[in-house]
Amino acid sequence: MALRFTVLASGSAGNASLLEADGFSVLIDAGLGPRQLAQRLAAVGASWEQVQAVLLTHTHSDHWKERTLAHLRRRRIPLYCHAQHHPTLLAYSMAFPQLLKDQLVHGYEPGGELTLGASLRCRPLPVRHDGGATFGFRFEGSADLFGQPWALAYVADLGSWTPELAQAMADVDLLALEFNHDVELEHASGRSAHLIARVLGDAGHLSNSQAAGLLQEVVRLSEPGRLQHVVQLHLSRDCNRPELAVEAIRDLLADGVAIHTASQDEAGPALMLGMLAAKTRTTRGPRNPSSSRRADPSASQAWLPGW
Repeated sequence: MALRFTVLASGSAGNASLLEADGFSVLIDAGLGPRQLAQRLAAVGASWEQVQAVLLTHTHSDHWKERTLAHLRRRRIPLYCHAQHHPTLLAYSMAFPQLLKDQLVHGYEPGGELTLGASLRCRPLPVRHDGGATFGFRFEGSADLFGQPWALAYVADLGSWTPELAQAMADVDLLALEFNHDVELEHASGRSAHLIARVLGDAGHLSNSQAAGLLQEVVRLSEPGRLQHVVQLHLSRDCNRPELAVEAIRDLLADGVAIHTASQDEAGPALMLGMLAAKTRTTRGPRNPSSSRRADPSASQAWLPGW
């Protein structure tokens, strides 16, 4: 089963990623309006017509938009979320009760597993964040006539990590992980003491060094040579720089591992896994200078807003 994964937007202004596998397309979060999402999808050769589900990580407003929930209802696209997300969505969304009424809301539980489409497996991974119940996801696809088995982990918006989380993320081909801030830049930002404490807290956001520590543990627990791509998510506009995020991990990875810094402002690149990657659609988003093999420190990096 071949996979195509694209970050459509990442940062405090809105988050969404597209995962396509075995004829099934799912959005991880829908933190842009439907028109802007349509533009980002079109940039990578996709469209709303192909989207068959949306997975919600948590209920902070940069991960869902009211207009987009209404758009899901019009298109009869199911929303997968945790039961603890319901109170916030019921309080702040007029569209969510209609999705419930139309039986377009489906649940997931930590420790459980979803099957999306015919064979795309998804395991929710609980993480600690001040957005209430918050989750990352591990996706897996099996070998078949059309491709090799693969695994992908997507984990953003967390303030700390545990050995259990690292183990759940081990042995993946692609790891999409938050690199929110540089601690020194955070302290020097001029932000309020309350906001700095919130970001740096155990339920805030991962710093570059914290993310590097998690990545190092994931690599240690994984089969040598398994990891192919690291995607850096949710960099802060004020308190991080792409070159700092890259520098934090470039010596932790084997030669040939590609590092990509996701952008708030454009989609792409589309990352391929599985035997048929070279034969699958080659349509990509705008050229992303932030993609590099083993994080060439001289490569320019996309600047990504965030906290």
